[in-house]
Amino acid sequence: MSHCKYEQPRHGSLAFLPRKRAARHRGRCKSFPKDNQANPPHLTAFLAYKAGMTHVVRDLDRPGSKVHKKEIVEAATVIEAPPMVIVGVVGYIETPRGQRALTSVWAEHLSDEVKRRFYKNWYRSKRKAFTKYASKYSADSSKEITRDLERIKKYSSSVRVIAHTQMSKVKIGQKKAHIMEIQVNGGTIAQKVDWAREHFEKTVSVDDVFEKDEVIDVIAVTKGHGTEGVTHRWGTKKLPRKTHRGLRKVACIGAWHPARVMYSVARAGQNGYHHRTEVNKKIYRIGKGDDKSNASTEFDLTAKRITPMGGFPHYGIVNEDYVLIKGSCVGVKKRVLTLRKSLRVHTKRAALENVSLKFIDTSSKFGHGRFQTLEEKKAFMGTLKKDLVEA
Repeated sequence: MSHCKYEQPRHGSLAFLPRKRAARHRGRCKSFPKDNQANPPHLTAFLAYKAGMTHVVRDLDRPGSKVHKKEIVEAATVIEAPPMVIVGVVGYIETPRGQRALTSVWAEHLSDEVKRRFYKNWYRSKRKAFTKYASKYSADSSKEITRDLERIKKYSSSVRVIAHTQMSKVKIGQKKAHIMEIQVNGGTIAQKVDWAREHFEKTVSVDDVFEKDEVIDVIAVTKGHGTEGVTHRWGTKKLPRKTHRGLRKVACIGAWHPARVMYSVARAGQNGYHHRTEVNKKIYRIGKGDDKSNASTEFDLTAKRITPMGGFPHYGIVNEDYVLIKGSCVGVKKRVLTLRKSLRVHTKRAALENVSLKFIDTSSKFGHGRFQTLEEKKAFMGTLKKDLVEA
């Protein structure tokens, strides 16, 4: 039979080709929000680390919905976001082929966390990175730094700061800092450069960049699954049970002519560890690391922190500032995420809704958690044999 007997939509999107491993581990900002000089200078992105998921209870404010003014339970993701340190500034000029970096100015003192990023093998190196550059800040030769900053002010069309994460504050088994350029929006070019210069070697916390109820984008690399077959990789239909030489295959991968396999045919290969951008993630809460009740609400006054009992599986304890966003997000636990201000102007009611959380779950995520805090468990279970042994 020469014609197609049945028709159906293709399996899997061609928009994400090529489905190969990401070239970089950290999510890259390929564009930043549109600048508005009427606002004061501010950062447009932040780096944070995925800790795990929990669920929250809140009243829904959605007129017309059947659950309007009723309690709903939603999944939420906890992202640990220690303060970032600003260590440089870069000016960009417009060219016929897009933007080009004009010049960079670095801070005088850089921590070992940053310097590790410039070495392949830290313990065998001489660790001399930026020692000559730091001498430019001496009283005699600081003119060069001033000259470069003035060049950025005079010629640049956009300004980005060089910022890095503090690995000593987040326990993911890594000492090498993640560094990225973050665009500064708001104010004139001179004000941007002055703002960046004032913040050299200073920290910027996540609540300086984002605020509660804001809608943001998450850019990261997805969880890797290695080499997979077509059934799981593309979602194609399994062949009948009695098929010769396997049934998790594509029966026909093309016509005789043209005598080659089309790019659009589903094939086995790499699945996961792809660079992805997920948009419209609503921030439910920005918690402070030094707050002993950073998971409490007006309705749940129990003094508890965001870390569930026993810690987040495959992550541990969240001691620093954190961001709680609606739903899931791309990436595996401990994965570095790039949080970026949204590129769009949001007008939908769901995006503008003022969310008030009634309850944040902190029961154990390793099994069937029944208790929210250790004190609650002790009050229910009473004195146990292990308590007497410890005493």
